[in-house]
Amino acid sequence: MKDNSAAIPATPPVSNFIRNIIEEDNRAGKWNGRVETRFPPEPNGYLHIGHAKSICLNFGLAHDYNGACHLRFDDTNPEKEEQEYVDSILDSVRWLGFDWGDHLHYASDYFDKLYEFAECLITQGKAYVDSLNAEEIRALRGTLTEGGKNSPYRERAIAENLDLFRRMKAGEFADGTHVLRAKIDMTSPNINLRDPVIYRIRRVHHHRTGDKWCIYPMYDYTHCISDALEKITHSLCTLEFEDHRPLYDWVLDQLKDVVPCHPQQIEFARLNLTYTVMSKRKLIELVENGFVDGWDDPRMNTLAGVRRRGYTPESIRLFAERIGISKADSWIDMSVLEDCLREDLNDRAPRRIAVLEPLKVIIDNYAEDSEEECLAPNHPQKPEWGKRIVPLSKIIYIERGDFMEIPSKGYFRLSPGAEVRLRYAYIIKCVSVVKNANGEIMEIHCTYDPDTKSGTAGAEKRKVKGNIHWLAAKHARQIKVRLYDRLFAQAHPDAGGGDYKASLNLHSKKIITAYVEPSLSEAQPEDRFQFERHGYFIADRKDTEPGKPVFNRAVTLRDSWGKIA
Repeated sequence: MKDNSAAIPATPPVSNFIRNIIEEDNRAGKWNGRVETRFPPEPNGYLHIGHAKSICLNFGLAHDYNGACHLRFDDTNPEKEEQEYVDSILDSVRWLGFDWGDHLHYASDYFDKLYEFAECLITQGKAYVDSLNAEEIRALRGTLTEGGKNSPYRERAIAENLDLFRRMKAGEFADGTHVLRAKIDMTSPNINLRDPVIYRIRRVHHHRTGDKWCIYPMYDYTHCISDALEKITHSLCTLEFEDHRPLYDWVLDQLKDVVPCHPQQIEFARLNLTYTVMSKRKLIELVENGFVDGWDDPRMNTLAGVRRRGYTPESIRLFAERIGISKADSWIDMSVLEDCLREDLNDRAPRRIAVLEPLKVIIDNYAEDSEEECLAPNHPQKPEWGKRIVPLSKIIYIERGDFMEIPSKGYFRLSPGAEVRLRYAYIIKCVSVVKNANGEIMEIHCTYDPDTKSGTAGAEKRKVKGNIHWLAAKHARQIKVRLYDRLFAQAHPDAGGGDYKASLNLHSKKIITAYVEPSLSEAQPEDRFQFERHGYFIADRKDTEPGKPVFNRAVTLRDSWGKIA
């Protein structure tokens, strides 16, 4: 069987209960060694980080067992579905590093078959047309502790049901007039088996089939049949579908003579990540009500958002591997995801200097027209990446936080009378401070020791505790930098059923003008760097223009949220 997953780096498979099931199936010859999975998103929104867990699981298993993973859109609810969402899902799966090969499918591909099978259920006496409205059906459904009651239309004759269903398809009835229900057991302790609706009338334009259909199948009916038609072996879904498995099996059991196989549904725990919401409804609300700047806002946990924030496919796959697969619900702290990004970018991101809150420094004893080259490594652990030139001149910028007029205990950066090393350059000493009429520090004056240039003989004999970064004012370039933080200030924003929007972090986005090394002005979209001492940044994939990059902070160098909590 053709392996249709991407050429991702080989890593030893991590054992989990799903792999154990597959291994046992292979030993027993259940599927003749075949492993075929699927990822079935509904195109009613953008994929989020929770979907990444399922994507990595399904495509990863197919890759490891030389199988195939299908990408199938569950497009059975045209009222909420758009081509934009289809395109974004395709783009996100590709970005994560996976390929579905020839296995791109849509539930709408099977609408004719689904209708045919519905008629098959009717002729078996296993489905009927119910003329109750939605509220009346709900009233007869029962509760978790009390069984439901039969609809007065449950015993309609097969011929009458076929006639009504065909007239539903022909568009003779208004929306909500009739539904088709599976005929199972209204007293079942599993509410999903109490004659579930499997077709409803909806006069809605479909983004693929247009106006061909005015009746649409329900997800539980569609999904299992789609799996069977595609000859899926292991149908992996999250735990909320565990109670739906008996319905999945019931439908396929009734259609065993007309579908090619009966896949096995296996449930696993979904991803619960702190400082996020995973409900697609809530994500839509954030977008539509302007709490964020669209689906790909870098603060969103959508895959489009985390990509724009600066996350790499490798870091997401590492995260999925690290959190593992289990049957038990649990919470994963956001710091785990952030650490995966730090681990990935620490190895791959070139280093550059950026001054985010500039304070002017004048080196009084440095010649006005003098200028020299200082050498800085492109990566401290990769000498093969070489060094770059950082020019030095009389006026430089340092971080405002690297100067304190009245230093606190343990403060080893610049202060009146104190010495620090300019990284890759000289030791300087603060000799005076210039303030404006409001008492705000405008510039500081220093002297430098010409015998202390980094990398020259004898320079390290002078020892100072402080080491700060800097940029020559003459050569620094101004760019826009967006400092992003977590979208929510609380770890569990939707806990307790309250308004999750009350937990929005009002400081999750800050736009500043920063100074950077000259070469960064030529950064291309999605170029990533470590801004020394600040964190990892990416040139925004949408807003970066030639010679005018816009940088997003992907993640700080260390997790500061643990200290806050």
